[in-house]
Amino acid sequence: MSGGLLVAGTSSDAGKSVLVAGLCRWLARQGVRVAPFKAQNMSNNSVVTMEGGEIGRAQALQAAAAGVVPSVRFNPVLLKPGGDRTSQVVLLGKAIGQATALSYRDRKPELFETVLATLEGLRAEYDVVICEGAGSPAEINLRADDIANMGLARAADLPVLVVGDIDRGGVFAHLYGTVALLSPADQALVSGFVINKFRGDPALLRPGLDQIQRITGRPVLGVLPWDAGLWLDAEDSLSYTADGVVGRPRPPVGNQWLRVAVVRLPRISNGTDVEALACEPGVSVRFVTEPSRLADADLVVIPGSKATVHDLEWLRHTGLADAIAGHAKSGLPVAGICGGFQMLGTKITDLYESGTGTTAGLGLLDVEFEFVPDKILRRPDGFVFGKAATGYEIHHGTVVNQPAEGLVTLPDGSPEGVVDGAVIGTHWHGLLENDEPRREFLRWAAGHAGRDFVPAADTSFAAIREAQLDLLGDLVAEHIDTDVLRQLLADGAPSGLPVLPPGVN
Repeated sequence: MSGGLLVAGTSSDAGKSVLVAGLCRWLARQGVRVAPFKAQNMSNNSVVTMEGGEIGRAQALQAAAAGVVPSVRFNPVLLKPGGDRTSQVVLLGKAIGQATALSYRDRKPELFETVLATLEGLRAEYDVVICEGAGSPAEINLRADDIANMGLARAADLPVLVVGDIDRGGVFAHLYGTVALLSPADQALVSGFVINKFRGDPALLRPGLDQIQRITGRPVLGVLPWDAGLWLDAEDSLSYTADGVVGRPRPPVGNQWLRVAVVRLPRISNGTDVEALACEPGVSVRFVTEPSRLADADLVVIPGSKATVHDLEWLRHTGLADAIAGHAKSGLPVAGICGGFQMLGTKITDLYESGTGTTAGLGLLDVEFEFVPDKILRRPDGFVFGKAATGYEIHHGTVVNQPAEGLVTLPDGSPEGVVDGAVIGTHWHGLLENDEPRREFLRWAAGHAGRDFVPAADTSFAAIREAQLDLLGDLVAEHIDTDVLRQLLADGAPSGLPVLPPGVN
């Protein structure tokens, strides 16, 4: 078995990322050397690889599914939106500047050369490379210079599976319309469909499956059932709904729940940091966007932001800034992560990300920040609440006056972050994925909140994530025609696939 495959979607959040992860886990279980690949990802959820570069968090998860170490090669182009019209461009893990939607088009030819060279290198090294598209391949206004969907499939001669989310409704129209809006040459690579998030009796769906194959000439390779157990590592911030519960809360070990309100910032970055809290029994985690939702919260978390100063202004405009300050003044716990940490300080001087100069922070921590032009990317380790921990940092803001008492103690004894009574802050992402430090953090929060909450002694975040990846592999093995899948990986797209009208060129 050798080759590659592109998983495209009828829309964003149709299930591309999870299907790629499931395919990677299914192949890895069979001893196949497999790697994930997303040519261009637009997301503010990212991680730092061992090479010291930045990639989309979804590709790191897919690498874990494949049993390989995350690499910048798995996501050569990462776009991090910092405003409504601009994004930071990250190439092979390093930021190379800002771009608007129009100016980015001028850079695509050069970026595409890097994308293709990177994919070629991966295909030479691995038995199979499972590629993930971006958005929808039927965005015909973007097709001429596409580097992530059919542009990539054509250049690399990849068979394409199109996945659609039946939970949204209209899935058959989405599947047919996606193919029909492609050019004949693009359509020639679309080899089949996968339907995602199906609930109900499969027999009721069978007539539709037969008809879509008859009218398109392409089979539905599988119908993946909706599974409540799949929720970790959302691809992008659009998955974080306002006032939405995170995860599947389980009853507490102690007598009371610990209620966590996470501020859903407009430009939220790495909101996935709080998912580890949601894995704990008795911890209820909810995203909030207005002050009244903090009234019954025990712990308030301000997560990362791709536009710290602008999101701080939003906190003030919505009244959340006053509500957070009131929460802290009542002695209740507040935690800030990365951009959220910076908002908690007394002053932010930013001439690079926002260009706004000096802005007053919330003043809940006696620390100042200054933004520097080069992004800080690193994977540190240290001790948090006396427990060994690892994490990763992605930020432009630096601490000007680091207090002696930090949240983290680094190996050389120096501090990172701040602890001041019931308010803490850190630049470390991924800190809460460390089991013992997370339990100590929950004890700290419960103590300040006056809650009779007891952290479970055996919750393993790594084990929960592995279980979800195994579940994805199981779903692929049980619900997808893996014989056809193997044939596509070995031989590519079948010849003679019909062209659906209008076949836009």
